[in-house]
Amino acid sequence: MAEPGVETRTRSSVITARAAASFDPVGRSVATARAFVRDTLQGWGYADVVDDAVVLTSELVTNAVVHAGTSADVLCLRTEDGVRVEVADRYPEREIPIQGTGLSLGSPDRENGRGLLLCAALASRWGVEYTPTYKQVWFQLDLPQRPVGTRSAGPVMPVALLPVADERVRVAVTQIDRSGSISVWNEDAQHLFGYAAEHVIGKPLTDFAAWPHTPGIGTGIVEALQLSRWEGSYGIRGTDGRVVPVYASHLRVRDTNGEPSTVCLLVRNDERAVIQSPQRVPVTESGENGATDPFEVFIGSPAPDDLDGLLQRTVERARDMLDGDAAFLLLATDDETELEVRATTGLPSARQRFARVPVEAGTGRYGSARMPAVHEDLTAVPGAVPLLNSTGMRSVVTVPLKVEGRLTGSLGVAAESSGRYSNEEALRLQFAADRIALAVESARLGELERLRRGSLSFLVEASDLLAGTLDRDQTLALMAQMTVPTLATWCAVYTIADQASDPYLSYVLHEDEDRIDGLKALLSKIAPPDPVPTPGARVWAAPADAAQRAALLTSKRELGLGSTSPVSSGIGTTRATAAAVGGETVVLPLVARNRVIGMLVLGKPSDDHFRQEILELAEDLSRRAALALDNARLYSERTAISQALQRSLLPPGLPQIPGVEVEVIYRAAGEGNEVGGDFYDLFPIRDGAYGFAIGDVCGTGPEAAAVTGLARHALRLLAREGFGGPAVLERLNAAILDEGARSRFLTLLYGELWPQEDGSAVLKVVCAGHPLPLRLRQDGSVEPAAEPQPLLGVMEDLELYEQMVTLDPGDVLLCVTDGVTERREGTRMMGDDGLIDVLTTCTGLTAGAVASRVLRAVERFAAEPASDDMAILAMRIPEPHRA
Repeated sequence: MAEPGVETRTRSSVITARAAASFDPVGRSVATARAFVRDTLQGWGYADVVDDAVVLTSELVTNAVVHAGTSADVLCLRTEDGVRVEVADRYPEREIPIQGTGLSLGSPDRENGRGLLLCAALASRWGVEYTPTYKQVWFQLDLPQRPVGTRSAGPVMPVALLPVADERVRVAVTQIDRSGSISVWNEDAQHLFGYAAEHVIGKPLTDFAAWPHTPGIGTGIVEALQLSRWEGSYGIRGTDGRVVPVYASHLRVRDTNGEPSTVCLLVRNDERAVIQSPQRVPVTESGENGATDPFEVFIGSPAPDDLDGLLQRTVERARDMLDGDAAFLLLATDDETELEVRATTGLPSARQRFARVPVEAGTGRYGSARMPAVHEDLTAVPGAVPLLNSTGMRSVVTVPLKVEGRLTGSLGVAAESSGRYSNEEALRLQFAADRIALAVESARLGELERLRRGSLSFLVEASDLLAGTLDRDQTLALMAQMTVPTLATWCAVYTIADQASDPYLSYVLHEDEDRIDGLKALLSKIAPPDPVPTPGARVWAAPADAAQRAALLTSKRELGLGSTSPVSSGIGTTRATAAAVGGETVVLPLVARNRVIGMLVLGKPSDDHFRQEILELAEDLSRRAALALDNARLYSERTAISQALQRSLLPPGLPQIPGVEVEVIYRAAGEGNEVGGDFYDLFPIRDGAYGFAIGDVCGTGPEAAAVTGLARHALRLLAREGFGGPAVLERLNAAILDEGARSRFLTLLYGELWPQEDGSAVLKVVCAGHPLPLRLRQDGSVEPAAEPQPLLGVMEDLELYEQMVTLDPGDVLLCVTDGVTERREGTRMMGDDGLIDVLTTCTGLTAGAVASRVLRAVERFAAEPASDDMAILAMRIPEPHRA
C-alpha cells in the first residue's frame, strides 16, 4: 500500500511547493478547508484553478468529516504545470466505488458519491488509494495553456478611455513583519502619506491604517495580513490626520531563514488599475460563456464571505460596470426611514461609513430611495444626494435594493461629468441590484445576529466588571475602557455632584494615549453638554467646531510667525486633536434613580460616524454604568460618614505622661471598620492625675459602637467632675441601662494614674468584668494587678471598689480586651496563660515593643483573620538613667 500523500504513478513534473493541514471531524472544518486551499493556491499564483480546486476539496472533505466522521488531512502539491490536492480520511473500511467496476458513482442530486462525479468532470486526473489506516482521494488540475509570458491581457483602447492617473503614479511599498510592525517604507510611501521612514519603521501598521471593518464582524487588518494574498481598499492616516483612500495588494512571503512577512503595494484608490487584478470570467471548454449565476457574474467567484467584503465588492463592480468615478451602497434601518452608508469607492473620504441620510428626501420620483433615479446634473438639484455633496460628482444613478417588496438598501454610481447616465444605465444597475439584494440582506441579517450575540456578551462582561467595584474613580475608568476602542475612538465622562452643580469633566480616554492630553485640554475649554434626561444618543457638535477653530488659528500663527515660533511645538498636537474629534460626537445621559448624574460622550475621528447598532449598545451600557456610578457615589458618601463617626469614638491622641511610657494598638474586626465594640482612652483628669480605660462592648457593628461612644465620653466627663473610679463606673452603668433595648453589657477596666517624684507610679484600678490587667516585674514575674468585679449594663445596683497598685521603675502594666485572650485556632485558645507566657519574655522591653510582641503572638497563634475587635494598652515605668 502507498503511504498517504505519496504519488504512486510516475509524474513528469517536479514538485516545487507543498502545504498540508488537518481538519477535525466537525461541520465547520469544511469551510476552513476551502479557505486553506483557496489561500494556498492564490499564494502560489494559481488563480486559474482556484475555483475548481475549492469545489472539489469541499466535496471530499465533506465526505471525510461529515459522512465518514473522521478527521481529514489535506495536502496541496505545486508543480510547474498544475496542482495536485490529496484528501485522506481515517475510514478505510468505507470503500469508494471506482469507474469500471460496475458500481454507480452516485447521482448529482445525492450527497453520496457526488465528490467523485465532480472529480471526474473537473479534474485532469484523479484517483483513490487505500492503506490499512487511510483512504485517500486525489485529483490533479492542470493550468490552462496560455501564450508565453501572458497571464491576462485586455484590448487596445482609445487614449480618452484609459484610466486617469497623476503625471507620476506612485506605488507605496511597505513590508510588515511577523509582529505586524512596519519594516520597509519606500520614498513613494513617504510622498503619499507624509511620514519619513524613520518615523514609521518599527511601529504597527494598525497605528496608521483606517480599516473599513466592524470589530467582531468580517476580516480585520490583523487577519488580512496573515492571509497568503489579499487585495482591496482601505485608508492610511496621513501626517495631517486625514485619511488617504488607497487600493492595496498584499502578498505573504518568507525569507531564506523561513521568517514570514507581508509585502504591501499601495496606490491612491482612483489609480487602482495599476495593481488591481483583472476579473477572471469563467468559460467552458469550448470557449463560450456557460450558463452562470447572474449574481456570480456581477460579484465574481468566489463571493466574499463577510458583509463588508460583499458590499465593497458590490460598489466596485457597480462602478466598473457603468464606467463611473464613484459608487456607494447604503443599507436601510429597521424602520426604513434612514439609509446608512456601508460601502463607498472613489469618494474623497472612505470614512463616511455609517453616516445616515433620510429615505425620503423630498417629493416626486427623485426624492425617494424607494425608486430608481437618474440625476443628469447635481448642480441643478443641490442636496438631491446628500452623500455626494462637495465631492465633485455631477451625475448619478441610484436604484433600490428590495427583498419581498421591502426596501433594504440603495446602490448608486456617480460620475464627475454631467449627463453620463440615462434610464438604460438605471435598468442595468437595477438588474444587478435585484441579483444581489437577497445575498446582501442575508449577509446583513447574519451580521446583525453576530453583533447581537457579541453585544449580549459585551454587556454581561461589562455588568460583571461594573458590579465588581464600589470605587468611584475605578468605575469611571471602567466606563471609559469598555467604550474605547470597542464602541468609539475616544470618550469623556462628565459627572454632576447634585442638582445645583454644573457638569464636571471627570475622565477622558482616547485609543491613542498621546492624544489624551490634547483632547482633555480641548474639552476643558468648551462648555459641557446640557444634562438632558431624554434617553438615547444626541449629536454634540461643540468639540469638532472648537477643534477646527483651534487648528485654523494655529495654522494662521504658523504662517505668520514661521516654523521657529514658540507656538509651533503645539501645531502637531492641535491638528492631531482636530482630526481625532472631527467625526461624529454623541452624548448619552447617565440617569440613575430618576436623576441625571452625568453624561457619557463618545466620539469618532474626522468624517466618521456611529452605526445605529453601536449607539443602541452604548445606550444600554450607559444605563448600567449610571447605576454603578451612582452606587459608587452612595457607597463613598456612606463610607465617609461612617469613618467620620467611627473616628469620633477613638481618642484624638494620647497625652504625654511624665515618667511613663504608653503604647496602644487597636484592631477593629470587619472590613472598613476603624472602631467597633472594643475601645480605649487615656486622658488628663487634673494636674498630675491621668485616667485610662480599656473596655469591650458586647457584639460588634453600629450598636456596639454607639455604647462605645457613650462609655468613652461619660468616663471623661465623670472623672473630670471629681468622681472616683467606683462612682464613675456606677454612673456609667446607670446610663447604659437607661438605653433600654439598645443597651449592651460592657466589660471595663478603668484606672487613675499618678506619676511619683521617685520615678514610680501609683494606680487605682477597677476591673468590671474585664480581663485582668497583668503586671510584669523586672525579675520577669507576671501577676494580676486587680481582682475581678461585676460587668456593667446587667445589674442596677453595683458595689464596686478600687484597688491600689504601685508600679516600680522597669515594671509594665499590660491591659488587653478579650480579642487577645480568646484568640482561637480550632479548639485551642490563647487564654490568660498564653498571654502570661508571652509577657514573661518582655523583660527590659519598651512599652511599644511589649505591645508589638503581644500583637505578633496573637497573629501567629491562628492563620484565620481575627473575628473579634482587639485592643492592647501597655504602660511602662522607665528605669532611671545611670551615669
